Amino acid sequence: MLPLLPLRDIVVFPHMVAPLFVGRNKSVSALSSAMNKDKRIFLATQRNAGVDNPAEKDICDVGVVGTVLQLLRLPDGTVKALIEGKQRARIERYVDNPEFFEVELSLLQDQPGDTIEVEALMRGVVDSFSQYAGINKSISKELLSKISAISDASKLADSVASHFSFKLENKQNLLETVDLGKRLALLVNLIKLEIEVYQMDQRIKGRVKDQMEKTQKNYYLNEQMRAIKKEMGSEDEVGDELKDLEKKIKRKRMSKEASTKARQEFKKLKLMTPMSAEATVVRNYIDWMISLPWYNKSRIRNDLIEAEKILNEDHYGLDKPKERILEYLAVQTLVKKLRGPILCLVGPPGVGKTSLAKSVARATGRKFVRLSLGGVRDEAEIRGHRRTYIGAMPGKIIQSLKKVAVNNPVFCLDEVDKMSMDFRGDPSSALLEVLDPEQNYSFNDHYLDLDYDLSDILFITTANTLPDIPLPLQDRMEIIRLPGYTELEKYNIAKEFLVPKQIAANGLKEDNISFSKASITMLIQRYTREAGVRNLEREISSICRKTARKVVNQKDEKKHVISANAIPGLLGPPPFKISQIEEKDQIGLVTGLAWTQVGGELLSVETLTMPGKGNLNITGKLGDVMKESAQAAVSFVRSRAENLGIQNDFYKDLDLHIHIPEGAIPKDGPSAGISMCTSLVSALTRRPVRRDVAMTGEITLRGRVLPIGGLKEKMLAAHRGGIRKVIIPKENEKDLKDIPKVVTRQMKVVTVEHMDEVLVHALVLGRGERLFSNNDMPIPVEPGGSDQPQISIN
Repeated sequence: MLPLLPLRDIVVFPHMVAPLFVGRNKSVSALSSAMNKDKRIFLATQRNAGVDNPAEKDICDVGVVGTVLQLLRLPDGTVKALIEGKQRARIERYVDNPEFFEVELSLLQDQPGDTIEVEALMRGVVDSFSQYAGINKSISKELLSKISAISDASKLADSVASHFSFKLENKQNLLETVDLGKRLALLVNLIKLEIEVYQMDQRIKGRVKDQMEKTQKNYYLNEQMRAIKKEMGSEDEVGDELKDLEKKIKRKRMSKEASTKARQEFKKLKLMTPMSAEATVVRNYIDWMISLPWYNKSRIRNDLIEAEKILNEDHYGLDKPKERILEYLAVQTLVKKLRGPILCLVGPPGVGKTSLAKSVARATGRKFVRLSLGGVRDEAEIRGHRRTYIGAMPGKIIQSLKKVAVNNPVFCLDEVDKMSMDFRGDPSSALLEVLDPEQNYSFNDHYLDLDYDLSDILFITTANTLPDIPLPLQDRMEIIRLPGYTELEKYNIAKEFLVPKQIAANGLKEDNISFSKASITMLIQRYTREAGVRNLEREISSICRKTARKVVNQKDEKKHVISANAIPGLLGPPPFKISQIEEKDQIGLVTGLAWTQVGGELLSVETLTMPGKGNLNITGKLGDVMKESAQAAVSFVRSRAENLGIQNDFYKDLDLHIHIPEGAIPKDGPSAGISMCTSLVSALTRRPVRRDVAMTGEITLRGRVLPIGGLKEKMLAAHRGGIRKVIIPKENEKDLKDIPKVVTRQMKVVTVEHMDEVLVHALVLGRGERLFSNNDMPIPVEPGGSDQPQISIN
C-alpha cells in the first residue's frame, strides 16, 4: 500500500530520474507520507491535465513505483521533489484516505517474448535513436554512447522513451505495454514519426528564413534604386501604382465632399515613404473610398403584378407584409424619389421573416444583403472604428454596401432584438441614425468620417419579441407582426414549398417519393408543436433522408408513398397528442392561454383546497405580477363568497394551493388572472370546469376583466390544442379581425366584461342549476360537459 502522486503532462518511466514541482495539498501530503516511511511513492498520470482536483476515474491505472531521492520545500509553499522510477505497477484498489490518495498495487513483470525478435528490435531502437541524434544537435554524444551500451531490452526502451517529447497518450501506451517485443516495435515507430516531424519542421524554418532574407534583399535593392533615381532627377515619388490609384480617383464618381477628401489623402500619400505604416493606413482609406457604391444603383422593378406573383410564389399567407410591400412599390411608381421605408417584421422563429426579406428583394429587382445583429455589443460594429486605431475598418453597414456594390439594396438587419450593450457602447443607439429616414441620408461612419447617403436602401429588420427592442428604435420602424401559422396554412406551406424543397435537397425526384395528405397532417399535429414551420421542415427532411437510403440500397425505381401509418416506423412514436385538452371535466383544473417568444401555448392552472389555517401557496416559478394576480383573484372570491354559495369564513379553515405546471419554466404577466379565479371558484364550490374552454384576461379586485396582448398567438394555440370555446376580454373584441377565419369558424369566441360571466361559461352546471344565489345574471347556462373536438385540414 503506497501513497499516490497524480502527475500532469508527464509520464515517469522506470530507470528515469525526474524533478517534479508539487503544489496541490493532497500531492504534498502524499510526498510527506512517503518521506516519513520508506520513501516509496506511486506515480500515475492524469488522463486530463486540466483537472485540478482529480478523482479516481481521472487517473490512469498503470504507473511507476518510484523512490523520492530529494525533497525541497520552496518559499511559496510548493515542493520540489527529485524522484527515480523503479518498476511498473497497476492499481488494484484505492484505500480510503481523506488526506491523499493511497492505493494497493500489483507489480507488472516484463514479458520477454521471442529472443531473436527482441534483439533485432533493440538494434532498430538504437539505430533510430542514432539517426535522430544525427539531425537533432541537442542530443550529446555521451548520451548516445550511454544508450548504445544498454543491453537490457526493458531498460533500453524506457531510457530512450524518456528522452522524447511524444504525446502523453503514446508515452502512457509505452508504459502500459509489458510485452517487450510490442513495446520496442511501438517505440521504433514513434521515433521514426518524430524524425519525419523534426525534418519537416526544419524545412519549414529554412523556407521562412530564406523568404525573410529575400524580402530584406528586395527592400535594400529598392531603396538603392530610389536613391539612384533621385540622383538622376527622374520621377522618384510617383510610381506606376500611384499613377493607377490617381486614375481611379479621377474616374470614380463620388460626392463632392468625398472627392475632395480623396484628393487630399492622395497628396499626403505621395509625400510619404511607401514602406511606412502611415502610408498603408492612407492607402487603405483611399481604397475604401473608391470601392464604395456612392451612386451605383440597381434598376428597381415597379411591376406590381409581377411583384405580387413573386411574393405569392415564395410565401403562403403573410397578407399584411405583402400588402405593405406592394403599397411601397405603388408609391415608388408615382413618386420618383422616395426614401426607403423601415419595416420591422416581428414574429416567432420559423414563420419566414428573413426569407420574406429575400423575396422582397427579388420582387423589387434589388440586390439583397443580410446583417445578423445577434450578440452584437460593440457600437463600432455599426459605426466603424476611427482611423487612429490600428487595424481600423468601417462598420458592418458600409462593409455590406461594398460587398453588394449597389447603393439601394434590400438590407435585412436580422435579430435586431438580440443586441446588447457593454462598456464598448450601445449598438442599438447607433442604429437610430441608420434607421431614421430623416437622418440616414447623411450617415457618418467613424472610419470614413464622411456623410454617406443610406436613404435609398430598403431596410427590413426582423425580431422575435417587440419588448426587447428599445422604444426609440421602435419609433423609427413600421411594425408588422407575423403570427404563427394555422394547421391549414402549415399544410399548404408543406405541400407547396417544404416537400419539393427537401426532395430536391436530398437528391430525390418526384418519381422516388410522395407524401399523402394524411401524412403531412400527422406530421403537423403529432410530430411538431410550434408557431412556425422549421421543425416541420426538419421532420420532412428526415423522412427524405431515410427514403434516399432505401433508394440507394434497393437500386430500384419504385416510388415510395409516405402514408400516415408509415411515419411512426420512420420517425418513432409521436411525441404529441392531437389534442392537449383533458379527457374529462375536472374540479379546480382550468385551461388558460399564454404568450411566449415562440408563439402561444396552453397553460393549465390547478387549485387544491385542504384543511388548514387560511394559508395561500402559489407555485410554478411565477413572477411577481402573476403572484399578485393570484392574490387579487382570492380577494375577489372572498368578496363574492356568499353569492357563490361559499362559506364567508372559508379562508379560516382551508389552505389554498394554486399551481401552474411545468414548474421549471418562468412565467409572468397578468393575463392568467381569470384562469386562476375560475380555478379557485371551481375548487371551493366543487363544480368541474369545462375541459374544452380556454380563457385569458386580467382580473381586478371588483371582478372586471381587462384586455391582454398577444391574442392572435393565443387563439392559434387554442386552435392547435383542440379548444372549442375561448373566453376573452370584451375590449379585445377589436383584435378578432386579425384572427384567420379557419380558426374562428372552428371555435366559439365569448367576450366578457366581468368575472361572473366567465364563471357561467366555464363551470359545468346541472340542468336548471344556477351558479349564483341571487338572480342577477341573465347569461344562458350551457349544462353538461363537453366532447373532445377533432381538428382536420380540409
